[in-house]
Amino acid sequence: MGSAPCVRTADQQPTNAGKRVIAPSALEGQARHRLIPASDSPTRVRFLFALRPRLVHRRRELKASVQYHLCVTKPALTIEALQRSAAEFADLEKAYGEPLLYGVTDGKAVGTYLEQKFRRYLAERYAFDEGNSAKGIDFPSLDVDTKTTSVRQPQSSCPFKSGRQKIFGLGYSLLVFVYEKSDDHDAKTGRLDIQHVIFVEAARTGDFQMTRGLREVVEKDGNVDDLMAFMFDKQLPVDEIEAKRLAKEILGNKPEQGYLTISNALQWRLQYSRVIDQAGSVSGVVRVR
Repeated sequence: MGSAPCVRTADQQPTNAGKRVIAPSALEGQARHRLIPASDSPTRVRFLFALRPRLVHRRRELKASVQYHLCVTKPALTIEALQRSAAEFADLEKAYGEPLLYGVTDGKAVGTYLEQKFRRYLAERYAFDEGNSAKGIDFPSLDVDTKTTSVRQPQSSCPFKSGRQKIFGLGYSLLVFVYEKSDDHDAKTGRLDIQHVIFVEAARTGDFQMTRGLREVVEKDGNVDDLMAFMFDKQLPVDEIEAKRLAKEILGNKPEQGYLTISNALQWRLQYSRVIDQAGSVSGVVRVR
């Protein structure tokens, strides 16, 4: 005896009430087939929460891609390009009146303004690594730091690392902007006339008197004791063990003649009068402008 066909009553018919319905067009292709919970469903909240990390990751990928393509369209910054750009920037800055500088007498504030503006000028034209606090200089890939100082008292500070910096140099080159500031009281703007742009190579960033004296001791057949006596006489901030180690190093590797005046302090105090006078006439001290 055959089984009777299964007939559903009206109250047994399937219904879509309370269920998510997918339109036939949405079923085309497995990659496009996704169930999106209703807006009032707690499932939607969980769905979006789970999706967020992927969206954030994708956004970062897009940002990195944009930055990459921007960088590859710019030439890499070189020492030559840095010097050339510094000269061009100095010419442009001389003609510009800045309301933010009106009445400002704080040299550090002026220096921060000028150095940040110069970095923006470079960033529009070249690709280069950003400065970092670990290395403590503006252009770590070039081993160059920027210094800005007033022509009235050309000096600045830099972090103290060790006494050997007065002998063998700071460990990086310096790009020095020397400016004279004036105010236009009618326009209420400040103007920076960059009178000198000097590039001091890393090997020439030692202290002038310290390096000259030590070089003379070596040239006159001095020994470790002579070098140590000279260092202590000049109050180089090192103990006896470090002084002896430096003396042995100097005998095997006579330091280059430095052209900075470096004063002992919690931070080195760098004075630039000599490099301004000597720029262009001695090796390693370049008059950019």
